[in-house]
Amino acid sequence: MNIDLLRYNSEAWDRESARGNQWTIPVSGDVIAAARRGEYGIYLTPEHTVPHEWIGPVAGRNVLCLASGGGQQAPVFAAMGANVTLLDNSAAQLEADRSVCLREGLSVRMEQGDMRDLSRFPDGSFDLIFHPVSNCFVDDVHAVWRECYRVLGDGGVLLAGFSNPVLYLFDWERWEKDGERVIRYSIPYSDLASLPAGELEARIARGEPLEFSHTLGDLIGGQLAAGFRLTGFYEDRGIGGLLDEYLPVFISTRAVKN
Repeated sequence: MNIDLLRYNSEAWDRESARGNQWTIPVSGDVIAAARRGEYGIYLTPEHTVPHEWIGPVAGRNVLCLASGGGQQAPVFAAMGANVTLLDNSAAQLEADRSVCLREGLSVRMEQGDMRDLSRFPDGSFDLIFHPVSNCFVDDVHAVWRECYRVLGDGGVLLAGFSNPVLYLFDWERWEKDGERVIRYSIPYSDLASLPAGELEARIARGEPLEFSHTLGDLIGGQLAAGFRLTGFYEDRGIGGLLDEYLPVFISTRAVKN
């Protein structure tokens, strides 16, 4: 099927925002007030807050929130005194951040675009990149890592969250309906390439974002190949996912540009 992935997923996440997906609900005024006091909890993955030592002082630093719209992370960094740029593919997600910034008197530079292409930003533009679980919506994660490395300054930090590829092995419909744990797909997985035509058409008809798994070699080894040095790692569970009782299904990494 011939599809403009960037445009399709942009519009799909506009729909997710309208549906109230958990990553589209803006933070409250209390969260912003606490962040102004230096008290914050910020998420790369659903449940585990990022260790404060992973982030360090951000006041006056240049922070890129990458594919991080929804009114949650960028306003918190801005309230902590960072110079924040937000890039996201969804206009509705950016609007959520705009509404928080307007409500709280915060300043965030907002850009709509593709996480794989940061060519609008010069080399060495940022001190910190905050990239929550979102690269499952692009087909080439290596391009994301290369661009992150380029736009970070020397010693800059990349904080990234992503899905464990095991999430994409199973036939979730059979598991949910009948309790059958059936391994159906191989990794790397792609909605476009792995789903039968009828199921793909049904997913598109429902307006759901199209997803891709990436191997751990691409997700972790890809950061190393781009030049990063990994300095932190933790796993996290989802919220009520079928695999939660078996293993953590999300991963966060901290990587430094040498």
